[in-house]
Amino acid sequence: MASGEAASTAKAKYQQIADDLSTQIRSGALAPGAAVPSESELMKRYGVASGTVRKAVGELRTTQPIETHHGRGSFVRSRPPVQRKSSDRFRRAHRLAGKAAYLAEAEQSGGVSSVNVLFVGPTPAPPEIAERLEAPVGAQVLARKRRYFRDGTPTEEATSYLPWDVVKDIPEMFAENPGGGGIYARLEEHDYGLAEFTETAQVRLATKAESPSLALSPGSPVIHLVRNATTSAGHVVEVCDTVMAADQFVLDYRFAAKG
Repeated sequence: MASGEAASTAKAKYQQIADDLSTQIRSGALAPGAAVPSESELMKRYGVASGTVRKAVGELRTTQPIETHHGRGSFVRSRPPVQRKSSDRFRRAHRLAGKAAYLAEAEQSGGVSSVNVLFVGPTPAPPEIAERLEAPVGAQVLARKRRYFRDGTPTEEATSYLPWDVVKDIPEMFAENPGGGGIYARLEEHDYGLAEFTETAQVRLATKAESPSLALSPGSPVIHLVRNATTSAGHVVEVCDTVMAADQFVLDYRFAAKG
């Protein structure tokens, strides 16, 4: 077997090949962005059938050191550094300094962050969102959908849903750029003081629509995070539905111990 001869003959051939290619990726012999050898090359190199090679490449797609683009082949994944997503991003001090949560995160990530606003406008509330907002299913809400990038690579896509009666008299909410401090700053300026953020996170596989949006290989894992923003009066004034590339984030939270 080529570089990094597999030590265990008991291990399945496809797994031996996947391990060997992983070793080459970690060592830099296959650099980020480099093309993985073609199926015919790998068959010849390892002396195996095409099905074994496909299974090995599939294993690497699952563990994510490579990504496959239809019609172009497989490439070593070239992704920005992992970003920590912590509760500190919601500190009021950031908003008072004119920083939205994603800008506060960007300063700590070490990469170049940017956002692309995909949609701002009225939409019917989906069932899960309506339940969180304590509104009828299909009730009109304001949706703000955006895609976030780091070093030019899409890392997450988020849609904020806000009650219509809350935002209808806040014109900045309907602009692509709601101003310094983001939508939370605008809410607090209009007497919706935020008291609590509640997040629910689930790891699942990306859908067919999410994979291309986040430049993921089919079947890659994502973190599906849904957040409620609640006022001091106990009203949920925003639900944010976010899908993140799972290999790009660490959820890192601090909370007080209670006796």
